[in-house]
Amino acid sequence: MMNDALAAGHADRGYFEGFTERLIDVGEARIFTRSAGEGPAVLLVHGHPRTSGTWHRVAPQLVAAGHTVVCADLRGYGRSIGPEPTPDHSAHSKRVVAGDLRAAMDQLGHSTFAVVGHDRGSYVAFRMALDAPAVVTRVALLDCIPIIEHLERITTQFATRWWHWFFFAQPDVPERVISADPDAWYRGDPAVMGEQNYAEWRAATRDPRVVRAMLEDYRAGLGIDAQDERDDRFAGRRLRMPTLIAWSQHDDLEELFGDPVRIWHGWADDVTGVRIPSGHHMAEEAPDALAAVLAEFLHPERD
Repeated sequence: MMNDALAAGHADRGYFEGFTERLIDVGEARIFTRSAGEGPAVLLVHGHPRTSGTWHRVAPQLVAAGHTVVCADLRGYGRSIGPEPTPDHSAHSKRVVAGDLRAAMDQLGHSTFAVVGHDRGSYVAFRMALDAPAVVTRVALLDCIPIIEHLERITTQFATRWWHWFFFAQPDVPERVISADPDAWYRGDPAVMGEQNYAEWRAATRDPRVVRAMLEDYRAGLGIDAQDERDDRFAGRRLRMPTLIAWSQHDDLEELFGDPVRIWHGWADDVTGVRIPSGHHMAEEAPDALAAVLAEFLHPERD
């Protein structure tokens, strides 16, 4: 289901008008960013199979609310360029990808910042907040519970609906299947996404290099990333900064796992939870509702 008059009332309104685009060299990767605004910095991190373009209706509203907003393409996604995959998939681990984004933010002049992550980007935001609590001032995790919380709750229903996690983890075959007809595999709707966001996303998903990187994200997730989370839990590492958990009302996270906030209480000290009246791609389907929730959470006087 879709909301906010699903962009019927949301024309592109100047796609990232006033944002500056950069390709930032962070060592073994180059990270594409678009940024604008003044005030406290916030990093927006997209999910699969999107690019930073997914934020085009949310980012300007956060700029108007008084923030410096940075939207970045994850390593290997969109216009970001990463290294070749490694046999253990560590080149695409959430720890390494979070390091890319921290380095990019540092080069942009932001030594501390808030981070918002959706879907796969939420795992990067989670990892960054755990690893760099002196850098991340607050974190918003959208449509997310920790990877190991998913894996420890596997049911037939979960495996049936989220089968793509396990398909993407297979060697070689997913690349061949997806790249044979990426338009059929990754179905997007320009009326929902916005024409320019759709065009950017379509170009990315038709690039075999990007498809490979996106699959490596999932392969790392079931291996090195899951082990990193087990190590965190064993060591008692928790999120100490204010943490927002938001999930799509018309997606299946709550149906499969119950209240996500209850799960996150096992990982974070200061948790706020909210449903967004949207399907999964909330930044495109319910941008006004999401922007309002984020602006309230990010407000410097909240604390």
